[in-house]
Amino acid sequence: MKKAVSIVMSAVLILLCFASCGSKGMKGTHHAEMVIKNYGTVKIELYGDQAPLTVENFVNLCNKGFYDGLTFHRYVKDFVLQGGDPEGTGLGGCESSVKGEFSANGVKNTIKHKKGVISMARNQFDFNSASSQFFICLKNSCSDDLDGQYAAFGKITEGMDIIDKLCADLTESDCLPKDQQPVIETIKVID
Repeated sequence: MKKAVSIVMSAVLILLCFASCGSKGMKGTHHAEMVIKNYGTVKIELYGDQAPLTVENFVNLCNKGFYDGLTFHRYVKDFVLQGGDPEGTGLGGCESSVKGEFSANGVKNTIKHKKGVISMARNQFDFNSASSQFFICLKNSCSDDLDGQYAAFGKITEGMDIIDKLCADLTESDCLPKDQQPVIETIKVID
């Protein structure tokens, strides 16, 4: 009888350990390179210490090739360039979502939405709805509207001139026509 109780208790402890072993995200600074068709390569720094779950989600999607061939579907002049939607409409995403890592959702994230910062797009009514869509801030004034409301998780360290050139070729639209959507050839995580 003691042996049976011991086995049951051991099993319960093991299950409790697994139940509490949820991912804490990806800490540290990581680097990625995004190749945009007909424009060039943009280098990105990712900040896992500020947004570990968001960085982990982004890195996993990159490593799976999720972004390969997707587009930038939304351009708001002097505000944001948005992409990462498999439908190219602003309504799609990947199969899972990630907790919003920003102050309005109870998470400390001190990254300011300045020019070149990369942040997760989400449904405006659901703080935890970010999945694959991300946006690039085009001006320093983005901070006023976005800080504390969206999960900033990285910034462009080289190639913002490429983003500026790409935007100069676009017409402002919440959903660009498919044939005008710049193509993300790939996003590769370097480290």
